[in-house]
Amino acid sequence: MTQIEDQFLFNQDAGDYSKDNGNILFYFRQSVLAPARLAGTELLVHETLNQVKEPRLSWLYASGQRRVRRAPNVAYDSPGTASEGMRTTDNFDMFSGAPDKYDWQLLGKQEMYVPYNNYRLAAKTNKYSDIVKVGHVNPELLRYELHRVWHVRATLKEGQRHQYKQRDLYFDEDSYQILVADHFDGQDKLWRLGESYTVNYYDQPLVWSKGDAVYDLMGGRYVIGILSNEEPATQFNLALKPTEFTPAQLRRDGVR
Repeated sequence: MTQIEDQFLFNQDAGDYSKDNGNILFYFRQSVLAPARLAGTELLVHETLNQVKEPRLSWLYASGQRRVRRAPNVAYDSPGTASEGMRTTDNFDMFSGAPDKYDWQLLGKQEMYVPYNNYRLAAKTNKYSDIVKVGHVNPELLRYELHRVWHVRATLKEGQRHQYKQRDLYFDEDSYQILVADHFDGQDKLWRLGESYTVNYYDQPLVWSKGDAVYDLMGGRYVIGILSNEEPATQFNLALKPTEFTPAQLRRDGVR
């Protein structure tokens, strides 16, 4: 198990729409806390809104080397952090990053059974051992609902390279959160299935995942992230500043 702390600062919350960072959607820091061999590793991302115009900016602090370096490959189908190759970087939050490798098609609205209102899974009474079972997430903790979703298909453009030749994404009609994602390989076979187990934070308001799973249907394995059952409660409206999301700050924090 890998223990990670994530921090987000959205640009509108930062109150900073200057010419220099007007294309930044949010700032992101990811700190690896465990296991010991990875502890101290930090990832810093400036997520750009138009990633075709300006690619995602990212830096990595390696605790063993005590140095910050640019991480140009935190995009597309480079391996996701601590996933052992089970998911790609753009699998984060079901899909993230630049859309330019694909042709996109809205196939319409439909009803299907999707993960929804997964408060049972999110309960703090659950231990990770209650959730993570051999071969699949514990089905007794999951909830599915017949719900209206928007079906969007992404097809790899001619001449582009990516592990996934086709992606079918199913967006919740109400929140536009991606709830299910089908990923097809180069032979047009369904390879990986993604599920996002969301809850509604009524006091924010916000719909957010309490666990994202990616199943390798061919290899018989899966990876699940964003679980927080054994962690402190998620904190919102923290007094964060853009200056805390810089390579210099990453370097200062890393040597403490």
